[in-house]
Amino acid sequence: MAMTQSERRRWLIEYLLKEGKDRLDTRGIDQLWETEEGEKQLLRALFNVRPPEPASEEFFRIQDAYLQDEIAAMGITQADQVPEIAPGIRLWRGDITSLACDAIVNAANEFMLGCFIPNHRCIDNAIHTYAGVQLRLRCAELMNEQGYPEPTGRAKITDGYNLPARHILHTVGPIVTGAVTDRDRRLLEDCYISCLDLAWENGLRQVAFCCISTGEFHFPNVLAAQIAVAAVNSWRRGREAMQVIFNVFKEEDYVIYEAEI
Repeated sequence: MAMTQSERRRWLIEYLLKEGKDRLDTRGIDQLWETEEGEKQLLRALFNVRPPEPASEEFFRIQDAYLQDEIAAMGITQADQVPEIAPGIRLWRGDITSLACDAIVNAANEFMLGCFIPNHRCIDNAIHTYAGVQLRLRCAELMNEQGYPEPTGRAKITDGYNLPARHILHTVGPIVTGAVTDRDRRLLEDCYISCLDLAWENGLRQVAFCCISTGEFHFPNVLAAQIAVAAVNSWRRGREAMQVIFNVFKEEDYVIYEAEI
């Protein structure tokens, strides 16, 4: 008989707790077991702190079934369901982990392994959580092959694993520590260009961008949107087959992008 979501969740929690009891502060863990939401937070935290290590085939089978059902319950949005706001350009407010398209863009850090902070609300954390632990394993392989941290403005591609998106484009945006410099602007533009180049080279024709470098990296939202839209419009000249979705999570960012586009 197939396991229920609750049974899968508890199995995964028990597996991860046995695998690495010292990875997470489990004080108050009994209270988390009392509610479905508490269990979900505990499982996400355990995913977040897990290093890139192999797991059993049974773990992957149960994890994949669990994550795919969780995403389906959120509601999957197909890229072509998002209305065009300009030719070849779409604007969507929603959870990028539930978007089905050729590729979504992850705002990564220089180590490219995802966010290790339990239940952090950054997009890097969300993408790694719902893609599954396979993503961190693959990113670790790529970084070991490279042998040095990922430079700002470049991009790497991986599979989407359990996400509706077929692929993930990982890029490291500039971190703003004071006034925005010309170098900051140039590096942010490079992020968009690098992702589009890599997608095109791999035959992908739909890319959904998050708001790179805003939030945790402190790039001003309005200026970031201006750079993003200008970079995409410039790149698409002569390559109109590439469909771009600007994905935002907050209403204020939707208003900013709508005005800019």
